[in-house]
Amino acid sequence: MKILTHRQIEQKITRLAYEVYEQNFDAEHIVLIGINNRGMEVANLLLQELLAISPINITLSRLVINPAAPLEKPVHLEIPMEELEGKHIILVDDVANTGRTLFYALQPLMQHLFEKVEIAVLVDRKHKAFPIQVNYVGLSLATTFKQNIDVEILETDDFGAFLN
Repeated sequence: MKILTHRQIEQKITRLAYEVYEQNFDAEHIVLIGINNRGMEVANLLLQELLAISPINITLSRLVINPAAPLEKPVHLEIPMEELEGKHIILVDDVANTGRTLFYALQPLMQHLFEKVEIAVLVDRKHKAFPIQVNYVGLSLATTFKQNIDVEILETDDFGAFLN
């Protein structure tokens, strides 16, 4: 079942951008960190909207983690950690399921001091197994544990989010 259309995803991203700007208007620098591929694409869409409304300096980077086995390989952040110190960090993903991926994605960030660390997702599922609170949410959805949410924004001209 389609839960978000292309137009709705665009609207959610625009609203997220305004929320991020409102909560960080005093920031000198924001770093958006997209998790893997779909999180990176959501971060890229968010970046484009933020650049249109905000005078703040914004950097985009990718964080690579294996969601199925987050301890199998070290989490890899493409931007040097020293460039993040003292900045506003926003970790971005497409869907927050149990919170496990976000929980382990935060692990390397815990070794440094930042001005602020927040989380933005396109879709937030309400049942978390890890202590993760999402700050910016496009769509909040209560689902069963057996249901999956699939966001299609990579390599397509027709974005969509689906509940399976």
